[in-house]
Amino acid sequence: MATYDWIFDTLGLRDWCDGSDAAAPMSMADLMSRTGSAPDASVWETPFPSMDALNDACASFPQSRDLTRGLERGFLDIKDSLSVVLDPLTQPLSWALEGALWLFQATPWFVMIPVLALIVALVSRSARLTGFILLAFGGLAFINYYDYAMQTLAIIAVCALIAVILGVPIGIAMSRSDRLERVMIPVLDMLQTLPPFVYLIPLIFLFSVTEPKLYGIAVILYAIVPVVRLTNLGIRLVDPEVIEAADAFGMTDRQKLFGVQIPLALPNIMAGVNQTIMMSLAMVVIASMVSAPGLGVLVLRGIRNLELGVGLIAGLGIVLLAVILDRSTKAALARVNAAQKQ
Repeated sequence: MATYDWIFDTLGLRDWCDGSDAAAPMSMADLMSRTGSAPDASVWETPFPSMDALNDACASFPQSRDLTRGLERGFLDIKDSLSVVLDPLTQPLSWALEGALWLFQATPWFVMIPVLALIVALVSRSARLTGFILLAFGGLAFINYYDYAMQTLAIIAVCALIAVILGVPIGIAMSRSDRLERVMIPVLDMLQTLPPFVYLIPLIFLFSVTEPKLYGIAVILYAIVPVVRLTNLGIRLVDPEVIEAADAFGMTDRQKLFGVQIPLALPNIMAGVNQTIMMSLAMVVIASMVSAPGLGVLVLRGIRNLELGVGLIAGLGIVLLAVILDRSTKAALARVNAAQKQ
């Protein structure tokens, strides 16, 4: 006798339960009860009334695996319709990623490395950081990891840029509407707490693993949260007295936004950009499981083939890229803060 037989007996559903043709596998307790050697049940061992426990008492009651299968069938039923809508919308992302990968790999190293160093020098105005970048990329090229590093950098450049372009307007809209903020915060919480591997599951069903937009969308969704949150926070933290002064001068909402709020919120926005870039790098490595090129492929190869040296050197390359990106954006943030204090 199952623990929760009394529920269905009380509700008068025993005929419905006994009339089921379900052929769910019997639990060990059911088998032992049929042989007459069921152990005495203890109160402390009473199972939670879960779907599977209720199924033990009533074979017509669905099991938890029926729920997961139903969710999968429902997703597969709408897959084609979703693909018809999403494919045209996301195709430009594939083109952008393919173009960036071609550009970063086709450009000779003696052009790309100085250009990257020049960009960092203009952003950071730091000779030490510029020298570190030349040394880091020179070292990666020396051990033949340069192409993998460029692939990773190309994906980050595209995905982080798109995340910022989409995230900053969303953050601005949230700062101007309390209702939108209440709607978006649970969505951002979900995106921020969802395990990175889970992002890949529905995308694998929607897109081919040969399409760059598969990992591109995953990277953007994973990395967009910080820039949205910090843009919203930065604008909301602008001193109300400054807003009152802008109102006194007769500024329109548009003028206040671009002339007062965004400049004062720029340090927070730049901090969000920094975190978005770093999260893009983290997700690119994970996305190597679904054909994303770059250093993550070498990390995955090191795990699969137990090639310790390959995995460790690739991990070191990822660390170098992380340091370069982090220090460059923080240097730009420091310059913004210094300019506002003058």
